[in-house]
Parts: sequence; structure tokens; C-alpha cells
Amino acid sequence: MSLSIERVSLADVPWDDLDRSADRTVAQTRPWLEFLAETQRAEIVVARVLDGSETVGWYGGAVVSRAGLRILGSPLRGWTTAAMGFNLKPGVDRAAAVGALPAFAFGPLRCLHLEVADRGLSPAEAAATGLHPDPLPGFELDLGRTEDELLAGMNQMARRNIRKAERNGVRIERVDPATPGDFAPVLHAQLVEAYAKRGGRPRFGPERIDALIRHLGPTGNLLLLRAVAPDGSTAATAAFPGLPGSTAEFWMGSSSRRAQPLLPNELLMWEGVRQWRSLGATRFNLGGGGPYKQKFGGEPHVLQRVHVSRAPIVDRVRELVVDADRWRRLRRARRAPSAPPK
Repeated sequence: MSLSIERVSLADVPWDDLDRSADRTVAQTRPWLEFLAETQRAEIVVARVLDGSETVGWYGGAVVSRAGLRILGSPLRGWTTAAMGFNLKPGVDRAAAVGALPAFAFGPLRCLHLEVADRGLSPAEAAATGLHPDPLPGFELDLGRTEDELLAGMNQMARRNIRKAERNGVRIERVDPATPGDFAPVLHAQLVEAYAKRGGRPRFGPERIDALIRHLGPTGNLLLLRAVAPDGSTAATAAFPGLPGSTAEFWMGSSSRRAQPLLPNELLMWEGVRQWRSLGATRFNLGGGGPYKQKFGGEPHVLQRVHVSRAPIVDRVRELVVDADRWRRLRRARRAPSAPPK
């Protein structure tokens, strides 16, 4: 299958139809793209996938300029954004669609480098694209299961901590995105505490959380939850974006150090799962791997990410930077007394 990609003006994109696509993610919606335009100073790119003259799919991403060089991301690392990529008609070759991106990125868009993370791309398809792989392992819950089945799938520690948090008097409040109050600064302050335990710091400020709330909140596709301690203080906070009929996810969350003996984190995650299940999401992405996420009983899921540059040396430099960052994170984690709560 020989496919091509053609950019479309935002006014001509059938947003409502696309948002009902079975392979749609919340990060492909217009509000999320506008969130990226603001926080990354990015240029939104939406394009149709063509098989000859027939439209067989759509692509969403954004272009940023770094040191005068144009880069196409769908998304890029550091955007606090999970899967983007393509929405394709049944039977369309996803590897061929991804494989058509370099000609589009390096031609009409005048980019030097591109990256894409597409949740519908299989490992075999990622290999078939000819682009460089950078897979992200994680866990997903099937929200077609009952609440009892979801609880039973968790390990004993997760279930115990949920029950203990309730006995400790922790309660979960849903925060209205229209009137979030101090949600963004409190969540960011709790993240700072958590990262500090590993000798690090978040690479963004509370304004990024605030921007997501402003852009996504009015759509109904953002769930904000707060765990409240018996004394009325905020023990933990978390944000869960998603789409009914598709995937919801844990975007970001943390707790205050002094509240951790109350065990608010597992109860907060469990309530996010329960509420998105009731809102009609079919899957819940736990936001990456690691023992903390594994204990919630999700099935292993690997998000296929691929990248390529017009100049091969750029790919090599990128891989060295990513490897160095992973090593720094691992070294800090080994020195830390425990992992940061999320």
C-alpha cells in the first residue's frame, strides 16, 4: 500500500467525526493540540492520509523549533503527552502510514527530525516502518471488567492500602475544572516533594497543569481528583484525561509527604479507574511501567514509539541524550530511600 500525507487547515478538519474514531486518543483532540501549542510554543499539524485520492485516515502532531531546527512530534519526549499518531480506516496499513511521515516531515514541513508514538502500532509494524524504535512499556486495565473483577486483579498490597486509606478517613473529591482553585499549584508542589526524594525536580511548572485544565476541562474529557485527609487538608491530587469509548489515563499525580501514612495514592488511583469506567472509557492506561503501576493488575502494554532524522547523526545524538537521561534517573532512584509516590 502506497500512502501519502497532506496537511489540512484546522478549519477543515472533521473534529467531531475523528473524536468518535475507535483508535482516537485524547491527545489527538483539538483542545490537547491547543494545549501543546501554548505550552510548547508549537505549530499544530493535522493532515489527511491518502491512498491515491481517497482519504483513508488522519494524523495529528505539532512542530517545534529548537535552536533554529524544526522538529515534528506526535508527541516529543517531555511534552507530558502519551500516544498521538494516526486514526485509520479498518484495513489500512498502519506501518505504511507511519512510513509515509518522513517524506511529509522533511518535505512540506521542512523538519530535520520527527518522532511518533501510535498506540495502534504493533512491534512488528514498528519494525516494518524502517524508523528507529524507542518502545515505552506500561500497563493497561480492561474497563469492560466489573469493579469486583478489577479489584480482584490487583495485588494484595494495593487492595489493602485502598481499604486502609478508607479506614484512615481519606475521602476523594472530584474537582470541577471550571473552578479548580489551587489544584494546579498544589499538585505541582506535591510533585516537587516526590521528585526531591530522587534528587530531581519536575521539568515544568504549575502553569503546565493549569494550561491542561483550561484547554481540556470544558470538554468533559478531564477528571481531576483530590484526596482529602481527615483534617481537611489535601493529601494527594491527580489528573486523569480520557475519551469515552476509548482510553483514559493517569496523566500526573502525587501526594504530600506528611500525608503518606494515610495511604491516599492507591485510593486516588482506584477512584480514577472507577469514575472513568462509569464515564464509558474502555481502557485505563496506568501511565508507564514499574512495580507501583504493576500492582494495580493491568495487562502489559508497550506503546510503540519511533523516530528518524533527515541527518542520521541527529538520531545518534538523540539516543545518547536519552540513554544518559535514563542512567541519571536510575542512579538517583538507587540512591533514594524509596520511589516517589504517584
